[in-house]
Amino acid sequence: MQKSAVAIRHVPFEDLGTFAQPLAQAGYALRYCDVGVDDLATVAPVETDLIIALGGPVGVYETRSHPFLVDEMQLLKERLAADRPTLGICLGAQIMAAALGAGVAPGDEKEIGFAPISLTRAGAAGPLAHLIDTPVLHWHGDRFEMPAGAERLAETAACDHQAFALGPNILGLQFHPEADGERIERWLIGHACELAAAGIDPCALRAEAARHGAALRDAGRLMFSQWLKELRP
Repeated sequence: MQKSAVAIRHVPFEDLGTFAQPLAQAGYALRYCDVGVDDLATVAPVETDLIIALGGPVGVYETRSHPFLVDEMQLLKERLAADRPTLGICLGAQIMAAALGAGVAPGDEKEIGFAPISLTRAGAAGPLAHLIDTPVLHWHGDRFEMPAGAERLAETAACDHQAFALGPNILGLQFHPEADGERIERWLIGHACELAAAGIDPCALRAEAARHGAALRDAGRLMFSQWLKELRP
């Protein structure tokens, strides 16, 4: 019998990417819940076997402009309180951190591009070890504080809080290990205004994706597969 997985998607091109294959291989039937199109109330906060909150271009604190954030945060708050398997990527991780009572605010600088992460001792002892020396895609301007009781797993020079875990079932990642280098063009188009405002050349990002995409695909899938195997029922 297949297990249920729901991916909360905030913009169409920031999807499950290279993680879709190992998710299917692990026996999960995936359904996307597209914010602004689908009703978040259709997602069972506790009964769903796995929930993945994906990235997006808004800030957790922009609830007045984007009311869906309140509903998504409440959904994740209920799920996290039950210690149900939950993965957050970029905005998804920030919403998880906020749901756990941690602060989220703009960082000192935007971090956009491919670069490796440095793992803490806890990070190197778990699934993220597969990402050692592999440049991952960074694409964020906000930073989350560590939720109470969480283990800090990774950092970069630009952002000291790149990943956190609360036991085996709850994982928040500031970076994008799921990004598919072969589909980077959709990101470059979708985030064209942000790149221009930050003075970042899309040609450079396109070249980085071509150079690092295959290695990130393989390492990211290994990381995600191990995390899925180690989930606690």
